Formats: sequence, C-alpha cells, structure tokens
Amino acid sequence: MEPILPEEMRALDENAEFLGISRLQLMENAGKGVVDCMLRRMNLRGKKTLILAYTGNKGGDGFVVARHLASMGVLVSVVLLAKPEQISTEEAMTNFCIVEELCSSVALSIAPMPSDVMLLEEAIKSADVLVDAMIGTGAKGELREPLSTAVSLSNSAKSFKVAIDVPTGIDPASGEVRGAAFKADLTVTHHRPKTGLLKPKAKRFVGDLEVVNIGIPPEAEIYVGPGDLRLAVKPRGKFTHKGENGRLLIIGGSSRYVGAPSLAALAALRVGIDLAVVAVPSSIAPTVRKYSPNLIVVPLPSEGILDRRCIPAIKEELASADAVVMGMGLGLDQETRFAVKEITEYLKSSGIPAVIDADALKALGEHHGALRSANAVVTPHSGEFSALTGEKLPKETEDGWRDRLGTVMRWASKLNVTFLLKGRYDIITDGAKYKIKTIGNPGLTAGGTGDVLAGIVGGFMSRGVSPYRSAVAASFLNSRAGDILAERMGYHYTARDLVDAIPLALKEFDL
Repeated sequence: MEPILPEEMRALDENAEFLGISRLQLMENAGKGVVDCMLRRMNLRGKKTLILAYTGNKGGDGFVVARHLASMGVLVSVVLLAKPEQISTEEAMTNFCIVEELCSSVALSIAPMPSDVMLLEEAIKSADVLVDAMIGTGAKGELREPLSTAVSLSNSAKSFKVAIDVPTGIDPASGEVRGAAFKADLTVTHHRPKTGLLKPKAKRFVGDLEVVNIGIPPEAEIYVGPGDLRLAVKPRGKFTHKGENGRLLIIGGSSRYVGAPSLAALAALRVGIDLAVVAVPSSIAPTVRKYSPNLIVVPLPSEGILDRRCIPAIKEELASADAVVMGMGLGLDQETRFAVKEITEYLKSSGIPAVIDADALKALGEHHGALRSANAVVTPHSGEFSALTGEKLPKETEDGWRDRLGTVMRWASKLNVTFLLKGRYDIITDGAKYKIKTIGNPGLTAGGTGDVLAGIVGGFMSRGVSPYRSAVAASFLNSRAGDILAERMGYHYTARDLVDAIPLALKEFDL
C-alpha cells in the first residue's frame, strides 16, 4: 500500500470533512478499527487493558477504544497524561467526556506529572495489554514529560503492546527516534501507512503493522479540497522582513492587453507574498501602475510587445525573483514567440519556478524542448492545450475529466512539468499523480479569471511550495473564491472581484 506523509494524511482528513464526513466519524472508525485488530490477535475478555492517552486526536482514538472494549466486558483503564482542559480537539474532548461517564466500566486516572505516572507504575506493568494513544502524526522532537516516563514504564512491562497509528516517539515522516519511543508489538495505522513506519530504523518499534480503513473515500484523495490548500499556505513568521515571504515576477501584457498581468500580480499579493513585480512593454507601464499602488511596475525596453530587446532586462529582474508567471496578454507576434522561448530556456537552466500561461503556451507549441523538465506549472484551457501539444481533447461533459485525464497525464509525463488544465473540472497532474477540481461555477468563465488563477499558483510557488502542490491549492482557492462571490451576487462578478474574494476564501478555512 502506498505510504503517505503525515501532512498529506491531515489534508485527507480535512478534505473528507469538506465532503461531509465528520472528524468525529473518522475517530470512531479509527478506534473501532484498532479494537477489531486487537480482537483478531487475542481474546481480551478478562484481560487487563490499560490505555495511555494524551491531548490530541490520537488520545481521542484511545477513548473510543476504551468505550468499545468496555462494552465487551474487557477490564479497561485509561490514563490521561495531561489535565482534561488541555485536550486540544473538539472530537477528542467529546470522547473523553463519554469515558468520564463510564465510571462503572472504565477506570480513569489523570496523570499530568511524571510523579503521577510513577504512582501508576504497578498498574502499567501489570497490564496484560498496553495501548499507546499518546502522540501520533503530530510528533516533533524528543518526548516531553510525562510522556517520556510513561513510555519508559511501558517498555519495561511484559504486556502485549499496541500503538495507535504511529508509536509515540517515532517521527511519522522520517522514522527517526530521538530519545525514547513506545516499543509496540502491533501498530494499527489508519488509511495508509505513514512514511516513517516503513523506514528500517522504525521497524523494531513498530512490530507488526496493520492498516485499517477508517472511511475516507477515494474522493477525498482525488478531488481538491481545503486540506490541499492548507498544505500550500505558509504562515508568516513573527520576525520576517519584506521580501522574505515571496517576490514574484509577472511577465505579460501588450498594447492590446493591459489588465491581464495586473490581475495576476494582485492575486499573488492576496495569497500572502510580499512583492509583485510586473514587467510590461513601456507603452502600457503607466496604465498598469494606475491599477494599484501595490504593484512594482518595470517598463521593458520594447514599446508595445515583448521582444528580444526585453530579454536582458528580464534576466536582471529574475536575479531577485523567487518565481515567475509569464504569458497573460502577451499576444502572438513572431518576436514575442522568440522572446518567450528564450526566457523559458533561461528559466529552465536556472531552475527558477515558473508558471507558463496563456499566449506563452501557444508560443511554445513548436518548442517543447524549451519547456521540457522546467520547474514549471503550465495552465492551459483546452484550446491552449491543443496549441501547446497539437492534440485535441475530448469535449467536457459530466465526469468528462475521465476522458481527458490520460492524455493530460501523458503530456505532463512527457514534458516533465505540472499541468493545470482549466475547465469545469480542472485536472492537475505531474504525470504520476493527479487531482480533480469539482467546485466552481459558470461565473468563472469571465475574462481574467484565468490570470487570477495563474497569479495564485505563482504566489504559492514564490513561497517555496512545489509546483504540483501550488497548482492543486490554487485550483481550489480560485474556485472557492468564485463560489463565495456566486453565493453573494450570482454569476455577475468580474476577475477583479475574484481577486478581492481570495482573502475571504482563505479566512473561511482559518488560513
């Protein structure tokens, strides 16, 4: 079974919740899955089972385990290694409150201090079964007290030991053990094995590994959701300075198309970058400046189009850029096509993260080599996809993304870049994995909304997010902002309205 990183697992939980599956449901399924695995191993009736729980959702799983075991007549004790008010999630608190009421079938102890744990030494060492419900995918660094003492006593006991999801003390991503770790005979992990569990250094702590289905549907992995957005949004540090949160260069515009690069730049600023620099032909620079005082506008040497004279100036700007977005509003003059090819080759050779959009895609239709293996996201609609690849996609209908998926994945693999194919159902793929965007509304067909999307992708990439994760998150954010506008004003909104709705969509998910 394909392993999963801890942060990706948390994203799946949030995506499942977005689909209507509550975290309380998932916790219930997780706890019941652990009990089922235990019962397949042994007859627990009459056996003393002690559950060591902490403040997070893994502790909540442990409370569920306690309830199910108690209903079967098992002798159950629960030790909470914290004060009850320190329980950090609503779901864990809900299940703790239930356990508190089970005073006839569950023996509950509160042990927030190492000395409290030591008073329970005999109970821990005499248990027939010990269940680790302490720390799971949120583990960081060495264990603190009283967890360290609890783990030490557990490891010295002769009990059969069961770890929920990840043995406490193991880094769930790397498998590293820094200090003490719970040494399990059986680890019951949820949905898919966490990457750290499969590392050789973790093996002696994991014991036998079983994976249980907790009810996360395939759609939570296939469809983009708020969990994917959370993976891409980086909080600002308390002591950061201007420029440390992303500097994006936008290359676009022509005498005919003035607004497109401005929309991309403003969208990037709305996702939390520090600086958006817009490089445009000199004749439109004054107009672009008027769009917003938040934009840094660089007039290029050419007057009305991007041409080869602009290349040295763009390279100079790229020296201080964290990422670049290129293409919107450029036009298709032959000189522009040449400049796009040269700039793309330079971006590839320098490794600068790039979003290639709109007219730049058409310009590269005859020059795939310039794009191949670039650190890039390409953002075509179906017509631009055909211009870039020479291949026509099937028409989009309900579930029509399935007919397009194979072709888009093949081209992403062939060019070794990430594709974000825009449509009613966006397809995001790097050739190996894919996501589908299902939210959104017809108002997103308004001119300029694709420029906003490209700017969001570039904004995330300028903050160090990978091309694939940036594209997935941007697809969700762009459409969720559109849905917020549709709820308020129908489909009568503009691309500029969409820019202003980005913070509302982020705030909806506490980002």
